[in-house]
Amino acid sequence: MSKLRQQGVTLVELLTVVLILGILAALVIPSYQDSVRKARRADGQAVMLELAQWMERFYTENGRYDQDRAGNALADVVPASLLSSPKEGGVTYYNFTIGNLAQLTYTITATPATAQVGDKCGNLSLTHAGVKGTTGTATVAQCW
Repeated sequence: MSKLRQQGVTLVELLTVVLILGILAALVIPSYQDSVRKARRADGQAVMLELAQWMERFYTENGRYDQDRAGNALADVVPASLLSSPKEGGVTYYNFTIGNLAQLTYTITATPATAQVGDKCGNLSLTHAGVKGTTGTATVAQCW
């Protein structure tokens, strides 16, 4: 008489697989989230640099940063598409403001929004002189 052998997965084997998947998820998910934040930050920086280029063209045409030749304030003429990232719309990850605004100076600040709020770089900044800055725990070199 032949013995029938039962086939299947034991509880120990199942728990081992679950444990391995848990360890892999704990290692992979934070790395993935960091990569996504870096990509969003890079897009924010690209829009910020585009806004800085727009500011320089504005200065070339008007001889100052704070208003145009007709006396219109900068806030009234800056394109809305350059005030958030991504430019295409959808979920906003950075909002841009222009501060320290005077005839010869400005500072663009990118404030993280929605899922980007936890980014280690915090607010990014760029001045009229090209000086870059951050308010987060990471250094300027790590963020720019």
